[in-house]
Amino acid sequence: MEFQSTKGIFQQIADNISHRILEGKLPPGERVPSVRDLASEFEVNRNTLLRTYSILEESGIIINKRGIGFFVAENAPEMILAAEKSFFFENELPGLMQKAKILKLTNADLIDLLNLLNENENK
Repeated sequence: MEFQSTKGIFQQIADNISHRILEGKLPPGERVPSVRDLASEFEVNRNTLLRTYSILEESGIIINKRGIGFFVAENAPEMILAAEKSFFFENELPGLMQKAKILKLTNADLIDLLNLLNENENK
């Protein structure tokens, strides 16, 4: 994992786990890897992972079953998707729209791009 300086490591790891959930690699109800295992995988201190799990638990993405471990919440994919869409519309789309304006992209250009995305999604 390449750590970026703009986000805390714990947040980057939380994003990584969230993306695993969205990709179906960690389905709802499944046990999340242990703090020790992920600390080793990401080569970080276990306290960093504990903070990551705390953030995910507070947001309702994972639940802690005392003595057993952390598990993906049943509605985690929907919650993550809603948060990711909101972030995209508020933070990334305005820049994309500005870039499209600068490049003088037409509606036809954007429709072609959307069609290409749909074709790739259906493969």
